Amino acid sequence: MPDVPTPPAGRGLLDGKVVLVTAAAGTGIGHATAQRCLEEGATVVLSDAHERRLLDASEGFAELAGGTAPRAITCDVTDETQVQALIDGTVDAHGRLDVLINNAGLGGTAELVDMTDDQWGRVLDISLTGTMRCMRAALRHMYGAGGGVIVNNASVMGWRAQAGQSHYAAAKAGVMALTRCAAIEAAAHGVRINAVAPSLAMHAFLSKVTTDELLAELTEREAFGRAAEPWEVATVIAFLASDYSTYMTGEVVSVSSQRA
Repeated sequence: MPDVPTPPAGRGLLDGKVVLVTAAAGTGIGHATAQRCLEEGATVVLSDAHERRLLDASEGFAELAGGTAPRAITCDVTDETQVQALIDGTVDAHGRLDVLINNAGLGGTAELVDMTDDQWGRVLDISLTGTMRCMRAALRHMYGAGGGVIVNNASVMGWRAQAGQSHYAAAKAGVMALTRCAAIEAAAHGVRINAVAPSLAMHAFLSKVTTDELLAELTEREAFGRAAEPWEVATVIAFLASDYSTYMTGEVVSVSSQRA
């Protein structure tokens, strides 16, 4: 196993910012992103559909957040009422919302010929339409506030072809197109919208829903001979969320050690 680099220290990239991260419970990119944002000086609000895991994550961040657990708001991104309550709850708690990081998504494996409407619909509803719902609610606030930043989590699957992934690939390609179009609309209101497209970020949940054989095959494709650590994706998200990327909007940044 190739050596994994050490995460860099925080540099204050998000000092004074209020950042909302969806799907922030567990061990994946959302959790790593919430941690990175805290390390960069942000006030972070955590959200996830899994209440118990969300509260555990919030309590686990208490020390990093200065002794008080970050605000945690349970939200199912397929429910418009819950999405609006998430944005309202963030603004009520902290007075504003500077950055939304859309991480909620759902994968799965099924050949198209065998795929049910329910399988297709659930992946699209969470990964694409859920991202749209959160963006729409956040933009309504950010337009009124005169600015903000949104970072969406897409995937290199939006560019690549892989058997069994037509629903997930279609959803993530949709996130890319949504990012580009919404960014053009939002620019006049001082809002920037970008996305990351990770290739393979290894975490405990992924290993539960993906076969060892497929993970090994995907890992072999990576130039570094290993999957990314979730924090390696999170650092790029933090950059896009920060004032270090003020001339970037409508961009999809591949976080990958190979050609996308």
